[in-house]
Amino acid sequence: MSDEMPLREKYLALIDEIVETTLKGKISSVEQVYQMLLNGVTVGTGEIFELGLSERLSAIQKTADTEKDELKKAKATRSLRAIKTIQTQWQRLQERNKATEAIIAAVREITTASEGERLIAFLRVSDPNRKYSLNLQQLQQLSKSLQQYAQENSDLQLISEGINRGLSTWQRLQDHLVSWMYEPQDSMGFGGNTGDRGPWGTWGKQIISELPKGLFKTLAMEEPVIDFIEKQRGTSVSDWVELALVLQLLQRGLINWFDQQPYNVKAGSKLSISTFLSFAVIWSLLANGFHRFNAIYSDGANQIMLQILRNFAQRSYFPLYGGIFASFSGKFLRNALDYLNEPLRKSEVTQEKARVLTLLGYSQRALGEYERSLEFHQQALEIARSAGDRTCEIANFNHLSRTYVQQKNYGEAINYSQRALILSRQTGDKTGEANALVNLGYSEVMQAQQLEQVEPETYEMAINYLQQGLKLSEQLGDVQSKALCFSSLGIAYLVVGQAQDAIKSLEEGFKAAQVSGDFYLQGRNLASLAEANYNLQNFDRAIYTGALGMYLLNQIASREWRPVAGLLVVLQGQMGAEAFKAALQQHRPRIISVIGVDGFDYVPQLLEEYTSEI
Repeated sequence: MSDEMPLREKYLALIDEIVETTLKGKISSVEQVYQMLLNGVTVGTGEIFELGLSERLSAIQKTADTEKDELKKAKATRSLRAIKTIQTQWQRLQERNKATEAIIAAVREITTASEGERLIAFLRVSDPNRKYSLNLQQLQQLSKSLQQYAQENSDLQLISEGINRGLSTWQRLQDHLVSWMYEPQDSMGFGGNTGDRGPWGTWGKQIISELPKGLFKTLAMEEPVIDFIEKQRGTSVSDWVELALVLQLLQRGLINWFDQQPYNVKAGSKLSISTFLSFAVIWSLLANGFHRFNAIYSDGANQIMLQILRNFAQRSYFPLYGGIFASFSGKFLRNALDYLNEPLRKSEVTQEKARVLTLLGYSQRALGEYERSLEFHQQALEIARSAGDRTCEIANFNHLSRTYVQQKNYGEAINYSQRALILSRQTGDKTGEANALVNLGYSEVMQAQQLEQVEPETYEMAINYLQQGLKLSEQLGDVQSKALCFSSLGIAYLVVGQAQDAIKSLEEGFKAAQVSGDFYLQGRNLASLAEANYNLQNFDRAIYTGALGMYLLNQIASREWRPVAGLLVVLQGQMGAEAFKAALQQHRPRIISVIGVDGFDYVPQLLEEYTSEI
């Protein structure tokens, strides 16, 4: 074909040539078609080729549909199959071209950046949120391309070396990505498994590079990451890039694996959520540590942290109505919100930011930080409105209602729950509607109690809202909302003096909270169960549920552990220290099955701590 021929005619001739060659039986494989396209279509002119291909497809399809002559119809049918083969191989070639163009663009962005900005440019081009993110093979190609521009000891050379080292270290870790899950351990998450039993200890044994190995050991022992980073002042760009790639590939590998285990009780979305949060916190810790001596490394760590949160916020299982998860425990959980708070404030206003702020607001309420919770939810509400994210807007109306209940501002709680109910019904958001019904009923029960209203119909109407919300959440199969509904209904029954009904609802709420992995709701249900059993003078059961609830709430640094401790101290005084101790010991096997031996041994210490404070 002549190079002087217009592109449209040239590409039509190429398509016709492939079809005719196919009809003559001279095409031995689809690879042959691919090579003809590769040699015949110029990069950057794909749209012209696609128009020609569409034109030929329409013409041949029309012939196949309308032709009466059997021979001509058969030829058209065979030609149609040939055209479809061309389509398939063209899509394959387009993927290759996209990859090539992505690498060329990445190299251009990195090499044209100033020397101090090249590391940040690398993080931008490797962002998983990009429309076309780089896979492992493309990262290798990027490294080779950067070497062509590199001078000795330049940033480009060090970034290239770091990419190669990171990919090499990742190869060592791949076979051990989830092996730690099948070893004896105290919990399934990233906290509570110190030493060699958890993920960090397992991974640390597989690698030789000093920086990632040292960090993994620090995380395994739950030692301060900031103190470890303080000793890494000699960290080179290649060291930092290697660590960045290893952590990112571990996180993405875990998410991919967990996302494929929806029916595995050890995995599924609960651990995907835990993984997103854990790695986001680690990067925020690294940012704080590097901030003391290297602003670029600190900025890079913050950038990766925000990339993780943005990716998390786009997932279907992002928890708009939950924030504290059982698999996300230990010291990480206590410090996570503080570490995530400041970088998030500085990030750009996006829909993803609104969703992350929603999660942080819920978590702040669980910790008893009600003013900060209101602040987060108000910010999230404004961003969600401007982004047109009605689901997120409704969620924040609901969360504001719950937080105002905690502040005993029941008028505002009712106001926000009504707004959530109206908007959820307008938009068809059934999950938002279920939560709004529960919040409205719960707020009205608490307000009636505050105003000392004794009319039965006041409580009946409010409890009816709660029952409607529960029914809707059960229809939706929404375990998180179901846990909240049962919990709220149980507390409402407790308020109106129906302790037996309260116990039934709260026990169901505890089971649902365990399934959803919501650590806070587990603790809240157990705390309320202790109160209900105490009211029925079932002291033995009150001790069991109270000890568990107190411990779980304390583990997430929630202030609500103290009222439970107060109830247990009262019980201890009524029963006598020895009888109380014997009752607690009687439940030792059941308590250990939930919180372990260390948890059981910590219960008396918590009671002593509470007693010393009063």
